[in-house]
Amino acid sequence: MIVDYAALTDLYQITMAQGYYQHGKRDTQACFHMYFRNYPFNGGYAIACGMDQLAQLVESYRFTSEDIGYLAGLKNPTGTPLFDGDFLDYLGNLKLSVDIDAAREGTVVFPNEPIVRVMGPILECQLIETPLLNCVNFETLIATKAARICSVANAPVSEFGLRRAQGAAGGLWASRAAMVGGCSSTSNVLAGRMFDLPVSGTHGHSWVMAFPDELSAFRAYAESFPDNCTLLVDTYDVQQGVRNAITVGLEMRQRGERLRAVRIDSGDLTWLFKMTRRMLDEAGLTDCGIVLTNDLDEYTIKSIRDEGVEVAGWGVGTKLACAYDQPTLGGVYKLSSTREGEDGAWCDHLKISESVQKLTTPGVLDVRRYYSEDGRLAGDMVFDTISGVGEDEVIVDPYDSLRRKKLAGRSFTTLLQPLARGGECVLSENDRNVMAARERTAEGLAQLDETQKRLLNPHTYPVGLEKSLFDRRSALVAQMRGFDTVAI
Repeated sequence: MIVDYAALTDLYQITMAQGYYQHGKRDTQACFHMYFRNYPFNGGYAIACGMDQLAQLVESYRFTSEDIGYLAGLKNPTGTPLFDGDFLDYLGNLKLSVDIDAAREGTVVFPNEPIVRVMGPILECQLIETPLLNCVNFETLIATKAARICSVANAPVSEFGLRRAQGAAGGLWASRAAMVGGCSSTSNVLAGRMFDLPVSGTHGHSWVMAFPDELSAFRAYAESFPDNCTLLVDTYDVQQGVRNAITVGLEMRQRGERLRAVRIDSGDLTWLFKMTRRMLDEAGLTDCGIVLTNDLDEYTIKSIRDEGVEVAGWGVGTKLACAYDQPTLGGVYKLSSTREGEDGAWCDHLKISESVQKLTTPGVLDVRRYYSEDGRLAGDMVFDTISGVGEDEVIVDPYDSLRRKKLAGRSFTTLLQPLARGGECVLSENDRNVMAARERTAEGLAQLDETQKRLLNPHTYPVGLEKSLFDRRSALVAQMRGFDTVAI
């Protein structure tokens, strides 16, 4: 999907860019970080996603002649042009030169740690803020929702939320993100073609209604799709629908074919599943599976499974593709450091705000992810890549100096990996592959303790600041507020 990412932005990004340009700051080197503050869905983790789209942003970022013409026509309230001609000429010739590092798609991530770092001329870093957040916020949210659903499903989950998604683009990227989160297939044909995803689908109620009776409809469908036949049995009455499916299934068996499954899309799914399973088994169709759909989410699926239901597959649409119970991740993009000239020192920046949760962290940041001896995740430390990590390797809760965790001597990896250098994408094909990201999701979740994956009241994973970074931030807050010391 070709997107004009340069124009897909908020106006104030371009007005700030003009200000940087006019005041001689366009080449000031800057460092911004994207992170989120709260666990999505009141859970215990999130799944990083949207980096392939971010790579597309980098690859295609240009202000077109149509963009420049539109901006030239914008006026101030006084009727004067909003943008100067020389600045618009600059935009028309702009090519990104930023460096971007990001968590790989499918990586398990947590609040208050950078999942994307952007470094380069402050004007460029500013211009890409909105489209970057648009990419990563939405897809991370959907991938996380998919991971929660798939974690309790114990059977393949097909995503089919396109018809209820927020527009064509929302549906497309939701399908991709759902696959990263763990879904086995999507109904979205365009997403299947664009991202090389497995696609799946059967028939709707209209197919049954278009024939003189249900049995005729089932026979016709089996004739058209003898190698991939799943019959929707709840158009009129589930019990009679199952009887008709059994008739067709036995006829298929005589032809050397197989009825793969029946699908139930309404009613008390647990009760209907048990009735259907009994009827199929008594008829000898023990190899015919049952697929359940109908406004499912992780809580409904867990409830059904807790009642002894084991299905061949689930179909999840609206509550996945629309992130039904939480509309946004709430990720933010904040300036943390600048420097003047190539040889200048980096200068810390932070936003204090009136809310302690909105206090930012200064520096050029990355994350060390530590592991326990059994391979599980032990804790994440946000550190400044310029000053490095202290010898004792103590992480401090970013909002409570009394909460600390020692991680010295443990093995670790670094979270952020190169995505772009000098404005050119450097991601490998594997890094951009959806199914490879899906595998990373499964591997990352397997490294979490089970208590951290609970749907309700999960145990909090330890994420904190490297001790010297915490002390530096505290001192900077005190300095900006005019105090000798400050308790955070």
